[in-house]
Amino acid sequence: MLFLYRWWERYRLGLVLAILCLGGAWAFSRSQGVGLLEVFRFVSGPAQPDTAKQKQLVDAQTWQIQQQMADLEARNQALQKLLAQDEIKNKKAIAVAILSRSGDNWWQQLTLRKGQKDGIEVGAVVVAPGGLVGRVTTVSPNTSRVLLISDPTSRIGVIVSNSRNMGIFQGQSSKEAVVTFFDKDPEVKVGDAIVTSSLSRLFPPGLPIGKVKTLKLEQNYNPQALVELSVPISKLEWVSVYLNDQTSSLPKAVSSNP
Repeated sequence: MLFLYRWWERYRLGLVLAILCLGGAWAFSRSQGVGLLEVFRFVSGPAQPDTAKQKQLVDAQTWQIQQQMADLEARNQALQKLLAQDEIKNKKAIAVAILSRSGDNWWQQLTLRKGQKDGIEVGAVVVAPGGLVGRVTTVSPNTSRVLLISDPTSRIGVIVSNSRNMGIFQGQSSKEAVVTFFDKDPEVKVGDAIVTSSLSRLFPPGLPIGKVKTLKLEQNYNPQALVELSVPISKLEWVSVYLNDQTSSLPKAVSSNP
């Protein structure tokens, strides 16, 4: 027994290695090297990147860059269109980016990126390509808040371009608004343009507001027209703000009356 113990202590490491080698060779021959190949893939995987995964990442980054470039191009075109307005060229108005809009009052108001430091005052008229947007109601040194014409509290004196009949415009929190006429027969038809009236105390005359979409002339009281706004207020990113101190034709006072 002592002899066997000493023999085991002396040769056990080599014996174990020989058994493992023989077992590995048998397993390799039975599996045709599949197991060893999987082990090699597992070990070398981090050193050999997955080309398909890399291609997906490159495609995703390329798509992201393309979308960002398309967005910048669209914003640049909108700004260039705004800068082409005569009021801005004559320095009677400035182009201002929209800073924020709340989902709860999307059709009621918006905040601009410029304020008192840029010459914007309370009551300043805000327009965009297509016509009237609203007016400034509050200002800080660097921001301004605009009450949109689509706000239900917005009431504006308007006139039908063709017949010159007058009415009161009221926002409806959408791209459409209602005009209530003073005359029982306002001589208005679908497609007629609605602009600000010369009797308005808040806005200069002749600013486009929209076009008549439908009519409700058989009313118990005053006839009405549903007007589609000429400015896509829900999609605005830039606006023009008149500088009151440089435009004598614009109203200085702010009043709650149309």
